[in-house]
Amino acid sequence: MRKLHNVTFLLLILSLAVLLLTSSSFADDEAAVTGELKKWHRVTLTFDGPKTSEDATPNPFLDYRLNVIFANGQDCYIVPGYYAADGAAGESSATSGNKWRVHFVPHKSGNWTYIVSFRTGPEIAIHPDPGAGSAGPLDGLTGTIDIADTDKTGRDFRAKGRLQYVGGHYLQFAQTGDYFLKGGADSPENFLGYFEFDATFDTAGLDRKGEATGEKFIHRYEAHAADFRKGDPTWQGGKGKNIIGALNYLASKGMNSVYFITYNLDGGDGKDVWPWTRPDERLRFDCSKLDQWEIVFSHMQKLGLMMHVLTQETENDQGLDGGDLGIQRKLYYRELIARFAHHPALVWNLGEENTNTDAQRMAFAAYFKSTDPYQHPVVVHTYPRQYDKVYNPLLGFESLDGTSLQMNKTGSETHSETIKWLERSAARNHKWIVCLDEYGEGENGVKPDADFPDHDEPRKNCLWANLMAGGAGCEWYFGYKFAHNDLNCEDWRSRDIMWDQTRYALDFFHEHLPFEQMSSADSLVSTGFCFAKPGQIYAVYLPEGGSANLTIEAGSYIVRWYNPRAGGQLQKSSVTNVTGPGKTDLGKPPKDINKDWTILVKK
Repeated sequence: MRKLHNVTFLLLILSLAVLLLTSSSFADDEAAVTGELKKWHRVTLTFDGPKTSEDATPNPFLDYRLNVIFANGQDCYIVPGYYAADGAAGESSATSGNKWRVHFVPHKSGNWTYIVSFRTGPEIAIHPDPGAGSAGPLDGLTGTIDIADTDKTGRDFRAKGRLQYVGGHYLQFAQTGDYFLKGGADSPENFLGYFEFDATFDTAGLDRKGEATGEKFIHRYEAHAADFRKGDPTWQGGKGKNIIGALNYLASKGMNSVYFITYNLDGGDGKDVWPWTRPDERLRFDCSKLDQWEIVFSHMQKLGLMMHVLTQETENDQGLDGGDLGIQRKLYYRELIARFAHHPALVWNLGEENTNTDAQRMAFAAYFKSTDPYQHPVVVHTYPRQYDKVYNPLLGFESLDGTSLQMNKTGSETHSETIKWLERSAARNHKWIVCLDEYGEGENGVKPDADFPDHDEPRKNCLWANLMAGGAGCEWYFGYKFAHNDLNCEDWRSRDIMWDQTRYALDFFHEHLPFEQMSSADSLVSTGFCFAKPGQIYAVYLPEGGSANLTIEAGSYIVRWYNPRAGGQLQKSSVTNVTGPGKTDLGKPPKDINKDWTILVKK
C-alpha cells in the first residue's frame, strides 16, 4: 500500500484525470465484482477485454498491461492484473477467452474507488511508465466498491489481517497486532508438483539417487486423502482432495507455514513445477494451472498457513535472463504478484541456496517491492558457511527484510548465527527477521519419527536455539537419505512428533512471553540460553537439563518449568520463587533432570 502525502495524492488524482481525458476509448460495461466484499478478503474484478489466447500474438501476458488503481482517502494501491482466459480456466482448462482479472484486498472498510489502466504495446507489461504504450479498450474504466468489516475468526488470516514487515525482528498482523512466529514444512519443496494440476508432470526424473521413487515421480499425497473434509475446495469434479487433505493435516498439528517452489526447471530439483504453458516456455503462463494453484493457496490462508514462496533454487538461479533482472524474470515476478500477492500471509524468497550476485539480489528485491502493492516481506536463502558472503552486502538494504538460514549438519550454529544477523541488521537501522528454513546439509534434516522419534537435534539445536536468540521461527527440511524426503514426501505424518514439538515451542512463546519486547541475554545465565526483558521476565532454556544460576534485577519473581518435549502446563519444582537483584539458583527440573527444559522466571 502506498500511504500518500497530500501533494503526492493530488498529483496522483491529476494524473488519473489526464488518463481519463486522454483515453482513446471507454469501456461500456462495468467490472464483474466477486468475492466477499470485506476487509482483508479477496475482492476480484473481472473485465471483458480483448479476446485472445495463451499462444496468441500479441502476447497477452507481455504485450498488454492491466493495472487497477484503488483509492480510499489517502490510501492507494496500484494492483497488477492478468489475462484469465475464459475466467474459469481452473475448471474448464481453457487457453483462450476475453477475461482479464485483478485481485484486490482492502485493508479498511468503506468506499473504495477504482480506475483501470489498460495499455498495449511491445513488452508493455514490464514497462515502468504508467503512460507508456497505447490505451486499450478498458483504459479509463472507473467504479466503486463498498467494503464491510471482516467477519472471520480463529486461524483464518482474513481475521488477522496482512502479515507485515514493521521495522522490527518479527512480522506483525495488521488487524490484530499479533506478532508471528513461524513453524511449518520446508519439504517437499516441490509441493506443487501434484498430479491433478493441469499440465504437471516430471520432465526428467531426478538427478540424485534416493530423492524420489522410480525414474519418474509426481506427488499424489494419497496418505492424506482421509484428511479431506466435506465442504473443502476441489476443481474439475473432485480433483485436489489429497493436496487439500495434506494441508488440513498440517494445520491440525498447529503449523502455520509451508515452503514451496514455483519454478524448478533448468536444472532444478524435481523438474516438475513451473507456471508457464510448457517446460520450454518463459513468456506465456498456464491460466488453468495457476487458477488451480490459487484454489490451494486460498485454502492455505483459511487454515492459517503462510505461503513461503521460493521463486527459484540454486540449480536454476541463472536460468532466467542469465541470472539478471530481464524480460523473463520481470514477467515471471509480475505474474506471481498479480495472481497471488493478495493473500494476507505471504513471504517472497529470492531463491534457495542463492548464487546470484549482490547487485542481482538487490535488483530482484527492489522489483518485488516496487511491483507488489501489498509490500509483502522479501527474504533470501543461502548455503551454510556462506552467510557473511551473501548477507553482509545486503545489510541496510531497505528492500530486503530478512534471512532464510540453512544450517550445518547438526544445526549447532543456529543460535549464534541468529543472534549475529539480528544484531548486524539492527546496527544498520533495518532490522531483519531471522528464520531457520533448512538444516542438515542435504542428506539429513528432520528424520522420520520411525527412525529418530526423539528429534533431540532439531528441537534443541534449531527450534529452541532460534527462538531463544530472538529468531522468528523454523520450517523443517527432510533429508534425502530418509523416507518421505525433500522431494518425494507423500505423508507429513512421517514427522508427526516433530510437528508436536514445534507447536509446544510456539505455544510457550505465545502464551507466556511478550517475545517482541525481549532479546537474547545469554550472559545472565550460567548455562544454556536466556531470553529476557530484564527486570520483568526471563526465559531460560537448558538443552541438557540440570540446573542454572540466573542474574536478575531487583524484585520478586515466580519460577516455573516447561517441558519442550511434551508441552502442557507450567510445572513447579524445588524453587518456586526467587528475589533479586543478583545471581540466584533456579533449582532442578521436576523430573527427567538430564533432558532439556525451559524455565520461566516472571515478576
